[in-house]
Amino acid sequence: MIKISRLPLGPMATNCYVVYENKQALVIDPGGDFNKLESYLEDRELDVKAILLTHAHFDHIGAVDEVRDAYNAPLYLHEAEADWLTDPSKNGSGLFQLGEIKARPADHFLKLGQTEICGFSFEVRHTPGHSPGSVSFVFRNQRFTIAGDTLFQRGIGRTDLPGGSREQLETSIQDQLFSLRNDMRIYPGHGMPTTIEEEKRENPFFT
Repeated sequence: MIKISRLPLGPMATNCYVVYENKQALVIDPGGDFNKLESYLEDRELDVKAILLTHAHFDHIGAVDEVRDAYNAPLYLHEAEADWLTDPSKNGSGLFQLGEIKARPADHFLKLGQTEICGFSFEVRHTPGHSPGSVSFVFRNQRFTIAGDTLFQRGIGRTDLPGGSREQLETSIQDQLFSLRNDMRIYPGHGMPTTIEEEKRENPFFT
């Protein structure tokens, strides 16, 4: 049975997710604090098979290369942000006083639609607006979606960074997320989980 764990990591307390089954794991958005993440993985004897990014902003990529090197795990990213990992002016770290954050280029680009990576089956939906290459990972059978900085509990992702678009983000949420079943659990890039039903009913941006 596939399980999911949430670990807030890095300077922005970005939610890193570990999705795992039978001691094999996917790490999604390792934003920093590699030692904390490594301890979690080692305590559960999990073998990281791949790293996935919902998008390539600096607070989601801080520990990418450390995870990559420790577990020999390939990195997957949407092609629209292919050069963001190496460019602080695009990944946003150049805009804040946290120092430049970089990572090596992705090993693979994500394919939209139903996909399988290292034995894990899920759907990749393009949900731009917060950033051009933002994606959401839909685990339909397990009724959870990892949505990055697209939809939050009673909020939405910021759109004032390079490549952001409020109109595009709202369209992504309406078309790609609100079309999911109401009991679908949403795991956001920051903060606590929510559900589609709750956000349709109570999110101030859509009520």
